[in-house]
Amino acid sequence: MRNTVELCVVAVVIIWFTWWFRRWRNPKCNGVLPPGSMGFPLIGETLPLIIPSYSLDIHPFIKTRLQRYGPIFKTNIMGRPAVVSADSEFNDYIIQQEGRLVELWYMDLLSKLFDMHGESPTSAVGAVHKYIRSAILSNIGAESIKERLLPQFQELINKTLRAWSTQSSVEIKQAIGKMVVNFTAKRMIGYDAEKSNTNLGMVYKRISDSIMSLPLNIPGTTYRKCLKDRKEMISMFRDMLKERRLSPNTNKQDLLGKLSNDMDSEKFLTPELIVHLIFGFLFASFDTISSLLTVALKFLSENPSAVEELKAEHEAIIRSRENRNSSLTWDEYKSMTFTLQVINETLRMANVLPGLLRRTVKDVSIKGFTIPAGWTIMLVTPAKLLNPNAFPNPLEFNPWRWKELDSYVVSKNFTPFGGGIRQCAGAEFTRAFAATFLHVLVTKYRWTITKEGRIYRNPVLGFGKGIHVKFSDKEN
Repeated sequence: MRNTVELCVVAVVIIWFTWWFRRWRNPKCNGVLPPGSMGFPLIGETLPLIIPSYSLDIHPFIKTRLQRYGPIFKTNIMGRPAVVSADSEFNDYIIQQEGRLVELWYMDLLSKLFDMHGESPTSAVGAVHKYIRSAILSNIGAESIKERLLPQFQELINKTLRAWSTQSSVEIKQAIGKMVVNFTAKRMIGYDAEKSNTNLGMVYKRISDSIMSLPLNIPGTTYRKCLKDRKEMISMFRDMLKERRLSPNTNKQDLLGKLSNDMDSEKFLTPELIVHLIFGFLFASFDTISSLLTVALKFLSENPSAVEELKAEHEAIIRSRENRNSSLTWDEYKSMTFTLQVINETLRMANVLPGLLRRTVKDVSIKGFTIPAGWTIMLVTPAKLLNPNAFPNPLEFNPWRWKELDSYVVSKNFTPFGGGIRQCAGAEFTRAFAATFLHVLVTKYRWTITKEGRIYRNPVLGFGKGIHVKFSDKEN
């Protein structure tokens, strides 16, 4: 009798597991899902995705599946069902449907960090998104760069490079990230790095290094530590907002002052929305510019002819001035043809993320497939940026290619700052800061890479043990 009961229990468990496994491998769908595999139960195909690939090419996890299944395939990443697409028509359609069929989405770690399950600036649409974008551009957009920021960039970079030149070497990504986030935070919220007890640069470095961590909220995990960092940061931003509300005339020209003052007239501006907007924007400023300039320095170190052309361009700018020591102007920045080609080529090759992420809010039917509501969609933007038909020898650093590229090809394939209503508001800020950095660097300093960690994708861009650079003043 006992053996019979035990056999029945085992049989039930086997039947249940078989049913559950079959359901995992064949998700419910009111139509036809794209081809692909859902991987193992619970973890999906996460493990091959996070294996580092020491190449700037599309991560092998994505590339092999594109070759096996075609430009649209299904998978499961970190327990979430997903569709990955390198199909231009499909991707353009998804971007156009934001606010209707899809919404912005991140991996679980960043979703929690940016509080995307509640009020969040990242999921704002319509008038709310328009207001947020306008508020950011009023502080760091083209007009602000033209009228105020370029001389501030130059002063900051001069001071920073002078300090770096006294050190044996600098781990460049972390150092640039710290410089940029401190400057941006001072500009946006009145943060003073020298007086604050919170080291924004270190906090955002820890978060940046942990983007692909598993969302396990248990003691000792990277995820748990990131949530603790987030809590402390949000608390600091919340206190700063309260202080502004009590003293509305304090720094009212910065972003925090504008948001604080507008809370009475714009009812959607809640304290939680504001603090998460600040948190998210500072994270973006830390990672984008630091990765761009780190990879640019690596490429330039390997291409002395590009360095010489940069020097010639910037020395010509200085010679054309009445006062050689005057600050960089907007017209000078816009005249940096080769510099902007170097920046574009670096952006093309070294996109930080593997793609844009969206989540379906309704079933989406396109190209014969149906993607169920609640699924994640990854739009593989590097597929365009590394398209050999648009950019021959796409893994070769060749800034000169931009002299010959057709404007239509560029408009269709070069989207390093996203697209649609979510195109990055900091695009011009990023280019202008990078151009100013290169201007100061090639006219006043020499640099040598002293220790070089291997660049990899997992699939987010990483720098191993870091790229360490020695700077020296040309006059010494």
